[in-house]
Amino acid sequence: MPASQPPVPSVWVRQRRQRERPALSLDRIVSEAVQLLDEEGLEALSMRSLGTRLDAGATSLYRHVANKDELIELVVDEVYGELRVPSVEEAGGWRDGLAASAHSLRAVILRHPWMASVLGQVGLTNLGPNVMRRSEDLLALVHSAGFVPGEADRAVNTVLAYVIGVAISEAAYLSTLARSGRTEQEWIDAVRPITEQAFENHPWMRAEYAAKGSGDPERVRDEDFGYGLDRVLDGLQTRLASSAG
Repeated sequence: MPASQPPVPSVWVRQRRQRERPALSLDRIVSEAVQLLDEEGLEALSMRSLGTRLDAGATSLYRHVANKDELIELVVDEVYGELRVPSVEEAGGWRDGLAASAHSLRAVILRHPWMASVLGQVGLTNLGPNVMRRSEDLLALVHSAGFVPGEADRAVNTVLAYVIGVAISEAAYLSTLARSGRTEQEWIDAVRPITEQAFENHPWMRAEYAAKGSGDPERVRDEDFGYGLDRVLDGLQTRLASSAG
């Protein structure tokens, strides 16, 4: 007889214990893990460090979570619940709804910068209840636009890929700033002479740098994100128009 297949490594397919000790519920474990990640980053998360914060041994955590990968699945789903996806009626149209959702996801990732580096990397994160609810809401938006099943999922994934790709770099940059102890403006002012010197022999880069000027750096990041998002949505709108013709 063939050997039995190994279990799928995901918290969402593992059978749960029926009873939880009130003093150490799964909700409390996940909440504390999110706080630890926000304060100290992904590298600080371990079953032992989390147990210490909860005043419980790592063994106690294993009653609820089998390993760190399962814990990551849980915290990603928990934070994903912060994403706000308006209905097409609330947003006034599918495009504005997707744009609002994209800005919301970017804000979630920047509040929890560790999140961008673990999205989709472990287990079956897509089966988490919050991820599933938000995914359903996003699909409702694109279906209202006229995307058919199959392509609708691709359209949503295209928008999410843009947001996550930009937010990964942005979160890493802001984390570096936080470790430096400087504000974003202080950092930019400090490196400006070096940057201008480095661009002397690169005229196109120098022109782009000059075009952005010395405005508020947060506003510039917002505008850069919005520009790219608009071009992604332009592409989806063009696709709809061509498929309808």
